[in-house]
Amino acid sequence: MSETAPGQFDRRMLEALVCPVTQAVLTYDADRNELVSRAAHLAFPIRDGIPIMLVDEARQID
Repeated sequence: MSETAPGQFDRRMLEALVCPVTQAVLTYDADRNELVSRAAHLAFPIRDGIPIMLVDEARQID
C-alpha cells in the first residue's frame, strides 16, 4: 500500500523512472509538481499523482 495521499507523487517512483528522451535521471520539483530532465531540458507534469512522461506534454526549460 502506498504511503502517499491520493493525488500526491510517490518519490520512490524516481528510482524507476528515467527521461523518455535521454534515459537520464529525473529530479522532482515539488514547487511545480514536475519531473525534470536537465539533460533534455524538459519538465514532465505530474497530474493526480501520475507522471505524464510524454514529450508532447512536457514543458521546455532553460
